[in-house]
Amino acid sequence: MTTVKIYPPQKGAPGSDNPLPHTIKTPSGLALLEMQGTINLPQITTEDGTNVSQPGVPIGKIIFPDYRPEDEGSTAWMKRVYLYIGQHQRMSGEVKKLPRALAILRRRGEAKAGGGEEVEEELEIAEIVKYKIMFGNRPEPVNTGTS
Repeated sequence: MTTVKIYPPQKGAPGSDNPLPHTIKTPSGLALLEMQGTINLPQITTEDGTNVSQPGVPIGKIIFPDYRPEDEGSTAWMKRVYLYIGQHQRMSGEVKKLPRALAILRRRGEAKAGGGEEVEEELEIAEIVKYKIMFGNRPEPVNTGTS
C-alpha cells in the first residue's frame, strides 16, 4: 500500500508559479464556485482550422455588495453576491457554508525514490475551503457603464 505524507502549511510559504486559476477569496476565506450551465469562452482558430478555447481569459468579477469591513462578525454579506460576466451580464448568488471543509493540497518539493523503486510523495495543505458561492439562476442583462 502506498502512503503519502501530508504536512501542515508552511509559515510564510512563497507563492507558487502555478498557471492554474487562483481560488476565489471571500471576506471569510476561500470559496468554491458552483454554477448551473456553461460559460462560453472566446475561440481561437488554429493554423490547421480547429477551434480551441483561449487560455487565461478572465471570466468576470465577483462583488459582495453587503460586505462592510467594520462589521467583522456579520454574515449579512453572504446573502447577496454578484458575478459580472463581461460588461453586460450579471448573475446573482449567495455564499453557503460547506457541510465539511475541504483541504487544497499541493506537492511539497520533488518526489523522492524510496526503497524498492517506490516514489515517495510529500504533500502540504495549501488552503482550507469552508464556503461555496452558488449561482442558480440565469444571467440578467445589465449595463456596467464602461461601454
